[in-house]
Amino acid sequence: MKPVAVFRFSATEGPGHFATFMDSRKLPWQLFKLDQGDALPQDLNAYAGFVFMGGPMSVNDDLPWIPPLLDLIRNAIAADKACLGHCLGGQLISKALGGVVSKNPVKEIGWNPVRVEDSSLARDWLGNDLQSWITFQWHGETFSIPPGATRILSGETCANQAYVIGNSLGMQCHVEMTPAMIESWCRDWAKEAPDASLSSVQTPAEITAAMDENLQTLNLVADLLYSRWIRGLDPDDIAPSA
Repeated sequence: MKPVAVFRFSATEGPGHFATFMDSRKLPWQLFKLDQGDALPQDLNAYAGFVFMGGPMSVNDDLPWIPPLLDLIRNAIAADKACLGHCLGGQLISKALGGVVSKNPVKEIGWNPVRVEDSSLARDWLGNDLQSWITFQWHGETFSIPPGATRILSGETCANQAYVIGNSLGMQCHVEMTPAMIESWCRDWAKEAPDASLSSVQTPAEITAAMDENLQTLNLVADLLYSRWIRGLDPDDIAPSA
């Protein structure tokens, strides 16, 4: 059984609930800590899929690991390997496939609503009953929908919230959150220099007050998306060894 490769770009933005999901289904995964200098894998066929977490940097920054990581994403998707991006990860996939990552009109920080697009593809990923929910956001940039991809989630203050291309999913929102991650990020709230007068920005007190209730829904939605995503993994890659 091949592991799923998970790429971390910041110590506080690890796999979170995605790891919980994978462990609960006894699916192996391997963490690459790019924030600690881990090298990128060279053999794509050694992994069942590729997951990219969030991070405080921009995909447009001049960082040495970004160009080879974009190459890895392009090669993985060309080889029909399933990729999954969370926030920065979704931006990386978009840029790798010819999309543009730019400044969003406003920052989104905290609990914000998103809408499920009215399409068969969106329903395939999120079911027939879910039309909207309160998700977690922490970003100042946004991606364009890359060529060949289809948007499945949208938002009021950031239009492009998730897209699908083949068996890959790129998200702007953070569905992977855990209480520990939220509390850690809130401690760094002031570093974002956010304008708390914006409807899309919440204070740490507002974020944590709504955490217990909103996380229950967020975890359920994450499980829907992750369950659909693992269906795109090659069965030969995830079948147990004889």
